[in-house]
Parts: sequence; C-alpha cells; structure tokens
Amino acid sequence: MLRLRLPTAWPRASHARPFSRSSTPYSGHNKWSKIKQRKGAEDAKKSILYGKAASDILAAARNGGSPIIEENSMLATAVRRAKDAGVPKENIENALLKAFKRKNNNGQAVTYEAMMHGSVGIIIECRTDNVNRTLSNVREVLNRHGARQAPVKFMFRQRGYLKIALDPNDIEDLFNTAESTQCAFDFDEWEDDSSGSRGIELACSPDELFKLEDGLRQYIQQNDNAEILVREVRWAPLEEQGSTDDEKDSISNLVEALEEDEDVTCVSTSLEYSSLLGNA
Repeated sequence: MLRLRLPTAWPRASHARPFSRSSTPYSGHNKWSKIKQRKGAEDAKKSILYGKAASDILAAARNGGSPIIEENSMLATAVRRAKDAGVPKENIENALLKAFKRKNNNGQAVTYEAMMHGSVGIIIECRTDNVNRTLSNVREVLNRHGARQAPVKFMFRQRGYLKIALDPNDIEDLFNTAESTQCAFDFDEWEDDSSGSRGIELACSPDELFKLEDGLRQYIQQNDNAEILVREVRWAPLEEQGSTDDEKDSISNLVEALEEDEDVTCVSTSLEYSSLLGNA
C-alpha cells in the first residue's frame, strides 16, 4: 500500500521586508510641507515686490508734484513699471488713492525716530492734521512689532537723489551736463536685469538737488531715451549694517505696517545702505 510521508512541521510563512519604513501619509506630508514652503517663499517675494511698487508710486506722486498720472511723468513711469512687473491692478489703484489722500493732507510735517533689534534705525516721516493721533498710531505699530522710539538720526544723513533711465551711449553726455551745473555730486550706473533698463544715479546735497535736476532737464527733454524715474531727498545710512534673514523680514513687516497709515509719507531704515548715498 502507498503511504504518504507528511512533514513533521509546516514551513513558516515568510514576511517580505518593506523597502521603506516611511508610511504613505508621512511621505505626503513631507511633499506638502515642501510645497507650502516654496509657496511661502514665492508669496514673500511678491509681498516685497508689491510693497516696493507702492512705495515707488507714493514717492513719485510726492516728488513729481501731483497724484494725477496725466500731470506727473514720474508717477506715470512708476505706474508703468509696476504693471510691467506684474503688480495687480488693485494694488496700483490703492497706492494711487493713498497718494491722492496724502496730497490733500496739508497738515504739519513731523518725523519720528525708532529702533528695532537693538541696532536697526528707523526714520518715519509723516504729514498730519492731528499730531496726537499720528503719534499714537505710530507708537501702536512700533509696539506691536517689537520696536521702540529712540534717537537714530546720527545713523543717517540726508542726500538728494536722482535716478535716470538712459541709453548707455548717452551716459557720458549726461555726466558732462551734470558737471556743467557746478554742483558737487556722486554718480553710479545702474541696470535692471528683469526689464533690461539702464541708466545713471546721482547723489548730491539736498540743497543742490533742484539745481542739479534743473540743469539736466533740458538735456533729458531733448533725448527720447532719457527719463527721470526718481527724484527725492533720502535719509541715507552712513554705514553698511549686517542682519539676519529673520531680522530683515521683521523690519520689512514693520515698514509695511507703518506705510499703511495714511499720515506716513516715507519710512527709511539703516538696512538700506547704498555706497552711492553713504559716500562721504
């Protein structure tokens, strides 16, 4: 008779070792974190771009003498550059509305000084019909962002500033025209990689800014490729100042919050060092 020999013990089931110990939910979480991190960085860049565009529009309206585009070529240029940079229409309109409100505010000019992170100087220029209200608003913003009022003007000096778009071949001619005004000035060339625009920057004493601009105006009017983009008196830091990325972000947030106040016309910080303007 045929007999079957059975094994004394059945073999144990083998368990395949997984290639990775990370479960799907964690992998998805890491991917989402990276997406959020990348989006956050992009949003931060947009915020800086939009804030800079709004500041340029407000400065152009103030220095060009009118918040109406048709009456102010500097303002028209600032708006065009904002559009070319992709700034939303709503942001541009809000900046123009704020410029119009500020122009109609013929109140008292006041300046406040503040410090943040123990070493970053901030100068806040305002125009107001109610000093107590403006001071209270400025203090509230400073306190909310961890800054405090403190004397910091010793960290700056005022400089007249002109930024002119110009064909590189015409820079020497404009320089010679500027020299003919007999104003003492420093200069540097600039280039915007994103737009391909180029030109020259001039810095001078605030008392000579009008004389220098007036001496260049005829040359610029006769040159189709020349245009004044910025004309203003700036608080220029005397020295370059180091800072961390977190400090830069917090200062940027403070400046943005201050500029939301309709009484605030300009905010300068000691982090905005320029070798041209800081040149003694």
